[in-house]
Amino acid sequence: MLSLYVHIPFCKTRCSYCDFYLVTRTDHIDAFFKALSLETRSRSSELKGRTISAIHFGGGTPSLVPVGYIARWLEEIAALCLFAPDIEIAFEANPEDLGGSAMDDLRLAGITRLSLGVQSFTPEKLQALGRRHSALESQEATARALQKFESVSVDLICGVPGEQLSLWEADLQAALRLRPQHISVYMLSLEPKTRLSRDVLRGDISVPDDEVQASLYELAQSELVSRGYTHYEVSNFCLEGCHSRYNLASWKREHYLGFGPSAHSFFVCDGKETRSANVSSLTRYMAAPGQAVNFREELSAEERFTEEVFLSLRINSGLDVEFLRKENKLGLRLSQTITRFEQKGWITQHEGRIYLTPKGFLFADLIAGDFIFG
Repeated sequence: MLSLYVHIPFCKTRCSYCDFYLVTRTDHIDAFFKALSLETRSRSSELKGRTISAIHFGGGTPSLVPVGYIARWLEEIAALCLFAPDIEIAFEANPEDLGGSAMDDLRLAGITRLSLGVQSFTPEKLQALGRRHSALESQEATARALQKFESVSVDLICGVPGEQLSLWEADLQAALRLRPQHISVYMLSLEPKTRLSRDVLRGDISVPDDEVQASLYELAQSELVSRGYTHYEVSNFCLEGCHSRYNLASWKREHYLGFGPSAHSFFVCDGKETRSANVSSLTRYMAAPGQAVNFREELSAEERFTEEVFLSLRINSGLDVEFLRKENKLGLRLSQTITRFEQKGWITQHEGRIYLTPKGFLFADLIAGDFIFG
């Protein structure tokens, strides 16, 4: 099985916290899709005879694009490979872009899963984040999506400037009343070179400290799990069987191909694992879409081990203890490290696998780093 990711780089504005590759102009949409078609055809050998289990349209803001472009690209892909009977085709969208017949049009184009960039159901947080939609639009778009799509995911952010526990509780309760099949919970991070990071460094605004962020995250864990959601990845919760198929495949290090500027790919062939990424430039991408790869590298044994540990610990299927011991160079220190994390209540062992506890999810990268580097 193979998964596909399509990066659609257009946004009306750049949010203060965002460091994804995007452009804030939409006059190149037609030229972009012509380039995307050329890239797709130039990579037909990677698609021929393969069965696609999931396609994810991300960005950027895919919902800014006229749906006809999406439908035509899906038809082009379908002519090059096979779609699994239960293929999941996910599409990221902002609430303010989904008025009129937009959702019906997406359904007709083949979209099966809508991923809503809600971020919050409260006016205060939406204003602090600089989002263009209102709290009412967050609720109405989610409610309508649940009527039209078999699977709906909602993104929520905690730890925004000025956030208090009551605001986060309001967000969680609003989401639980609507009960989407999937909820992603992201702790706001200060990414280098973003406007938010610069504002915080200058002292113009402040964000909750790590202790407050942790309490917000733990509240989300307890509220969502108690209401029937499975915490299947550090930032993701779902009702039974409603995980993000593309994202889970990526975390499990299964094959995926990325199309569009800045998109990444991961492929295994003849025992060799290869990662590649397209150029993070719309201009350069459109100038030579058939040669859009910015870098390609074969992973060393050490890199493969590092990825396996970091990614396996992020998901609830856990990390194989024997794999960790066989590949690890820490010797006795590894056993001591495992014991230390168990005593802290961050990990647990069951049937030969290591799992993060609810508390341990807060320290996933730290735990993985210690298992690898000591």
